[in-house]
Amino acid sequence: MCAIKQIFAIIGSASSGSSNEILVNHLARLANDKLSFTIFNQLKSLPHFDPGLSINNPPAEIIAFRQQVEQADGILICTPEYVFSIPSGLKNAIEWCISTTVFSGKPCGLITASANGQKGHEELQLIMKTAMAVFNADTTLLIGGIKGKVNEEGKVADKPTLDALTRFSNAFIALVCQEA
Repeated sequence: MCAIKQIFAIIGSASSGSSNEILVNHLARLANDKLSFTIFNQLKSLPHFDPGLSINNPPAEIIAFRQQVEQADGILICTPEYVFSIPSGLKNAIEWCISTTVFSGKPCGLITASANGQKGHEELQLIMKTAMAVFNADTTLLIGGIKGKVNEEGKVADKPTLDALTRFSNAFIALVCQEA
């Protein structure tokens, strides 16, 4: 049994109350006896990536974001797919971290929840592999047709999706406890 681990959860959607945020909140409730979540849903507040500032003079918001990634025991990214890709705000945040090693060796859970999501999910995995994050097939989850799987009360209402989230949660906990 491992002690409660700190998770930095990044919501890829720019919309308040998105399906992705609902999923992260569900996972936080599901694993609250093993994981403590800090949820970051302000990607649109981060400045546009500037390689000239990335190493020697990053903006304060980027320093704070990197610190949260670095200090977390694990990272959870839950994102929609926009135009067969990950959202620009999420890619921007990750780009600010590439010149550092904050994702290197960091246990990660990757969820893509969108209408389809296949291409965005593939891209997210490729990007995080490039960033040297640690994840496996059990700590990645693609949820297609997410709008029909969340009810009007903002709860996950689809039984197969609930089961998949439970399996994902268990695998993510195991990865974070193993790597920490």
